[in-house]
Amino acid sequence: MRITDRIEVTQPLDAVWEFFQDVPQVAASLPGTNLTDQVGEDHYRGEVTISAGPVKLEFDGEAEIVERDETDHTIQVEANGADRKGRGQAALLLDAELSPSGAGTAIDIALDLNLSGPAAQYGRGLVSDVTAVLLQQFGQNVQTRLTAISEGRDPDAVGAAQPASGLSFAIRAAKLALARVFRRFFAPYEPPPSRRDDRKKVLR
Repeated sequence: MRITDRIEVTQPLDAVWEFFQDVPQVAASLPGTNLTDQVGEDHYRGEVTISAGPVKLEFDGEAEIVERDETDHTIQVEANGADRKGRGQAALLLDAELSPSGAGTAIDIALDLNLSGPAAQYGRGLVSDVTAVLLQQFGQNVQTRLTAISEGRDPDAVGAAQPASGLSFAIRAAKLALARVFRRFFAPYEPPPSRRDDRKKVLR
């Protein structure tokens, strides 16, 4: 499952790039994520908890920065984990690319997520909607922390990321699901090509 998103922040590229070198700061911006131990350079253990409607997952795992390009301002992170209740496993590959955007910075994120075992039962659409909400909140939290740093304040004093759970979180995921359903049913109908058209192409 591949999910992409773009986050816009008001700080300049160099400041945002420096922020992304601090893995605990980045993790603190992602709802439901908690780093528990550093096991090596750019290599961490942690836990992720997500609860939204029928989706409730609790993973213990590891994450590591496997590639960093200061010239192109790109970072690649690999993560994997197992559900605490034995309901499956998750593997994630995340690519982030930073680029100037107006007076600020654009952060393009591409996320490849694979769920296996019972955890995969939730389906591509539902997991995609929940992940999209997580990325939206992540962008808001990154902006809040960057603003605190630029003003000389402690970014941890602005508060940790909200848990990836609760009624408001579920409502936002549900809104995305409804929008997806409406797009599917109310998009302009495009009839498939007829066999006669296919035969004409072959004869030509």
